[in-house]
Amino acid sequence: MQANRVIGEFRSHFVGKVSPVHFFWGGMDLACTRFSGRSAPPHPGGMPNCGDWVMVEGYSRELSSCGFWPGGGEEGAFYSYAYPTPDGFAEQQILPEGAYFSIEYQQFLLPYEAVRAAPDPDRAVAEFLRTTYEAAANLGHWDRSALEDNPFRWHRTPAS
Repeated sequence: MQANRVIGEFRSHFVGKVSPVHFFWGGMDLACTRFSGRSAPPHPGGMPNCGDWVMVEGYSRELSSCGFWPGGGEEGAFYSYAYPTPDGFAEQQILPEGAYFSIEYQQFLLPYEAVRAAPDPDRAVAEFLRTTYEAAANLGHWDRSALEDNPFRWHRTPAS
C-alpha cells in the first residue's frame, strides 16, 4: 500500500500518456509506465511466460517504467528501466545511496532493505523514481516541458 501511494504521487506529475499504478501479472509487480509519445523499435520478445505479441504491442512506444517487484533483493526491490534503453543509461548517477544498475536485469534497482533503513523511506523511493526517469527522459531527448507538470504551480508565497 505504501509503494502504491509513493508511486502514485510520482505518477501524478506527468501529463503525457501514463499508465495507472497497477498490478502487472507478467512479473508479479506493482508497475507504472510513462510514455514519450514517440514510436519505439519493435520489441524482440523472448520474455518468460509472456507471448512475443504482448511485448511487441506493450512496448510499441518509448517508455520509462518503474515499480516494486518482489524479486531483485532479499526483500524485493523498486525498479526502473527504459525502452528503448538510451545510450549511457546504465552509467547515470542515480539516487539514493544503495540504488544501482543491475546488469542481470538490465534495469536500475533499489533494494527494499535500503528503503526500509533510510531515514525517510518516502523520499528515498521518490528520489529513485525521479532520477531514473530523468536519466531516461534526458538521454532519450523526451519533450519534458510538454510531458511534465509543476506540482508547485498553485503554491503562493504569502503577501508581505
